[in-house]
Amino acid sequence: MKSRALHRSLKLKIYATLIRPAVTYRCEAWTLTRRNEQKLRIFEQKILRKIFGPVQDENGICRIRKNHELNELMGNADKVRFIKSRRMAWLGHVMRMNGGRMPRRILGWKPMGRRIRGRPRKRWIEDVEEDIQTMGIRGWRKLS
Repeated sequence: MKSRALHRSLKLKIYATLIRPAVTYRCEAWTLTRRNEQKLRIFEQKILRKIFGPVQDENGICRIRKNHELNELMGNADKVRFIKSRRMAWLGHVMRMNGGRMPRRILGWKPMGRRIRGRPRKRWIEDVEEDIQTMGIRGWRKLS
């Protein structure tokens, strides 16, 4: 990504077609914690800094690009938002399935028994419901 032999647009195409799909493979089933979100954003910022390279200030001093500059160059393309949108699309796909299919049955399944001691892990559906709540959607379970 630091090579000067490749043009910036080609590096962005490589990122969009090879790196991003490899990193976000099967992201529909992920439960994202804040730490994972932070790691994904850091990874993306590092890649974009290598692609766009340093910038010169008014004084002629080279510096790395700041996060808001990279966001402006990429048009606010955030990997975490991409992952959340893919999860929402997967939820819609599962909700449209008929009741006999396995993913649909698992979505409505309530586990029996007790959780292990300690802080409970966030389940996938809880994470998606949190995203739905931030979007302001109500009554989504009744739509099926």
